[in-house]
Amino acid sequence: MSKNSSAYGQAAGDTDFRKKYDLDEYAAKARDREEAEKEERKARWEAKMAGKKYYKPLEGHETLTTARSGHQDFSKLVGTTMLVPAGAGVGKRGRGAGIYCEACDLTFKDNLQWIEHTNSMQHQRNTGHTGEVRKATAEEVHQRIELLWEKLQERKREQVVSLQERLEVRRVEDEKEREEKRRKRKEVEERKRLEKEEALKAKTNYGEDVRIEGEHDEDDMMAAMGFTGFGVPKK
Repeated sequence: MSKNSSAYGQAAGDTDFRKKYDLDEYAAKARDREEAEKEERKARWEAKMAGKKYYKPLEGHETLTTARSGHQDFSKLVGTTMLVPAGAGVGKRGRGAGIYCEACDLTFKDNLQWIEHTNSMQHQRNTGHTGEVRKATAEEVHQRIELLWEKLQERKREQVVSLQERLEVRRVEDEKEREEKRRKRKEVEERKRLEKEEALKAKTNYGEDVRIEGEHDEDDMMAAMGFTGFGVPKK
């Protein structure tokens, strides 16, 4: 047996276990990347010559910018310890000590810089937004005004101090609670009525042999405990 042959009679080498790469495929990827970088450098240079700031071009799948629904709690970072790489303290690029933006790969040292960054066009483009806000309709404006007015009234109701005003506020709240209880009670009654109608329909269609769920639970429990009834014996 030759030195380079395996136990199965096939040629073997020291590097046969390594992964084989398609050189043409990776060469094409490298050319595409170089072309994209060249186009980006050209766009940056043209924006600089025009006195404008370069932003990432739109790809067509971005959505309109909306108000932030979540809140960033910066107080939880007070007094905490964070482990960072050795070279993370230089500049904003990369993850370092502070508030990190994963979409832009930037770290900010305080909350004011973070808020300014989240409102910037760079962050909007990197998170898939166009930076433009959808124009609200008249109906949406009216709904927003009604919501703000209701919040204002709630704050005013919380600030009342006289006994008469407190009693009036309590009366209104009690009325709302009673109305909510009546609504829930009606929903329960309606659901029970529909279930009863379905049970009667099933008995009509299949006869008295059909067993409705929950109808004989009490009889089954008595039979399991050995009771046949609670009648009074004759003297």
